[in-house]
Amino acid sequence: MLTTIDRVQIATRDAKGVAETWRRRVGAEEVSSDSIKALRAKRTTLRVGTGEVELLEPDGTGIVEHELIRRGRSHVFGAGATSLDMSALVSNATQAGALHIHEGGQDFIRIEIEGSPVHFVISPPRDVKPAGKLDFLYEVTLLAADQSAAVNYVARVFGLNKENFVTITSELFGYTGVLTLFSPDRLDRFEVITPTDMTKTMGRYYERERASFYMAYAESREVRSIERAARADGAGVTLDPREKQQEGRELEQIWLHPGALNGMMLGISRPTLAWRWSGHPERVAALG
Repeated sequence: MLTTIDRVQIATRDAKGVAETWRRRVGAEEVSSDSIKALRAKRTTLRVGTGEVELLEPDGTGIVEHELIRRGRSHVFGAGATSLDMSALVSNATQAGALHIHEGGQDFIRIEIEGSPVHFVISPPRDVKPAGKLDFLYEVTLLAADQSAAVNYVARVFGLNKENFVTITSELFGYTGVLTLFSPDRLDRFEVITPTDMTKTMGRYYERERASFYMAYAESREVRSIERAARADGAGVTLDPREKQQEGRELEQIWLHPGALNGMMLGISRPTLAWRWSGHPERVAALG
């Protein structure tokens, strides 16, 4: 019932400052400013690539204000996807126990994972003019202690076909997980993962935040340019330690730290690279 990952939502008390940071890091452009009554939030929407980043700033006492108080910092509030049949998706989600509010042409869906609220926003597909240095978003990562239960619930809520799912593990980063690919021919998915090493970054994050969204991933033809700009600005960025660095060679992937984007870690991979761990390594194009 889902087609693409099209956006992320970030809860923040300083939308203007976060917007400027995203502009500097990845060339994001502001495309609209409005409010969401259901969330009691003012919204600034940025476009980067074909994806969007919704910056949610509290507009009175409501769920965004509550989550900022509970979490104590800017963070990934929600994951966004598109659907070709939003009414059928909403019916399916509510039958599976999700809470739902429709507003402004979008469906806001809330589920509970291990006692924590997890928010999604579903939008209709749209054609947009790409902006900035990213090509498109394709993943939002959800941390959960009981991976199997979380995957089953997410699949049930959104009517996802488990035959498309891919298991993923990483000793380097200390986790095991499942990529809930919406289609066998696209990278779009939620990644549901369980940390296995609590001494590593992801494990420490889970210990502090419990079940929650952790990061997002995007594809870009300008990975090296983004990395160099971040370093020149003193922003936190990590290169893949498994990758042999060669002068003049395009980078395969990097991670911009949460502080570099004022609230969200962003993985950025070169075109097609993510198929290496998404079930079809033969689809990865060789670096020129």
